[in-house]
Amino acid sequence: MRSLFAKILGWFVLTLVITLAATILTSALTYNPYSSTRQPPLSVLLSLELSEARHAWETGGKAALEDTLARFRQVTHAREAILADGDGTDMLTGERHPDMIRDAHNWSRFPYSGRGGTAFARFSSDGRYCLFLITPPGSLFFSALQPIHLWVLGLSVLLCYALAYNLTSPLRRLQKAVDRFGHGELDIRAEESRHDELGELAGAFNRMAARIQTLLAAEHRLLLDVSHELRSPLARLSVAVELARSDESNGLPLDRIQKEADRLNELISQMLEVTRVEGDPALRKLAHVQLDELIGGLVEDCSIEARARGCSLTWARTPAVAVDGDGELLRRAIENVMRNAIRHAPRDSAVEVGLENGGGRAKVRVRDYGPGVPTEALPHLFDPFYRVDPDRNRGSGGVGLGLSIARRAVELHKGSLRASNAAPGLLVEIELPV
Repeated sequence: MRSLFAKILGWFVLTLVITLAATILTSALTYNPYSSTRQPPLSVLLSLELSEARHAWETGGKAALEDTLARFRQVTHAREAILADGDGTDMLTGERHPDMIRDAHNWSRFPYSGRGGTAFARFSSDGRYCLFLITPPGSLFFSALQPIHLWVLGLSVLLCYALAYNLTSPLRRLQKAVDRFGHGELDIRAEESRHDELGELAGAFNRMAARIQTLLAAEHRLLLDVSHELRSPLARLSVAVELARSDESNGLPLDRIQKEADRLNELISQMLEVTRVEGDPALRKLAHVQLDELIGGLVEDCSIEARARGCSLTWARTPAVAVDGDGELLRRAIENVMRNAIRHAPRDSAVEVGLENGGGRAKVRVRDYGPGVPTEALPHLFDPFYRVDPDRNRGSGGVGLGLSIARRAVELHKGSLRASNAAPGLLVEIELPV
């Protein structure tokens, strides 16, 4: 059976059949020929038959006893029914059976093999009589089986069928959803109506499918953006090369070639950085990073770029704050946020850098006093190649990967990165677990 439904149903039905058979057999086999209390069904039946046979013998003699024993054989499917006295003498034939009496005493709590079949014995309370029933081999189970047992078995099988269907039908629907998703229907989702483990499995698939759909859409958008970013400098390079072939350019095309080559080199470097951030977590170098010292060094390094743009960086020293992580990734993330703020800061303004520590979280705050960004653009600031200015040929700004690299690096450290308009300017906050 390869079907999970068939396996579940088969195991349940087999368990029920074994349980029913065991119940019938134990009811038939576990009896005490001497006890009159707490007796299983077969023991009660033997007691009644012994009482009726004794009454028939004492009131009607052999004829009445013979009729009674014949009826016993018909009801119980027994091959022989014998009423004997305490010494084992057959009341009908006078035949002596001392061996049966001896065996009945030795196997007082179980049926025993006797006279070519399975023998049951029941002694009267005064010890004067003993009733023997000898059934053919294998007939015990079927003689104890009643129609009510078959009804119970049938009802149980129906309940097992409903249970197996209830367990496997969500798996079939999930299988169909997975198959359709694998064939390219990326918007397909599994039903999450259940509140058990199967419902959790469907929810896990839906989250995985949504993540894969988002990644594939981002990859498609990334390819479009990369092709655009590469096409523009390459086109300018081609024009510059053509100009350089003429002697009338006075070296200006060579400057253009150098500028576009530097632009391509920056783009490729940032794309390699994205690849590193998205790479194998096992390859990252984890260490104890002093966040305050790291930020202090970055402020000092970025101050040169800030002065070149006519602004400044302000940094208030804070108590020591340490985090565990990849120092290079954290440095690149915070540096990208600082450089983005410097790039958009007006002349003669300050870019404020702060560090707070509280509640088990370290918060890095970088604020500029520039124009800020439209509210609808805030959720997309950290997307790859996203720019608020739709003109990709503008002179200011990079290729749109810096903040994307920063967000991924922070997320890999179980942190968060968010931006908000500070009116004026833009405030970017980085939170990391201490």
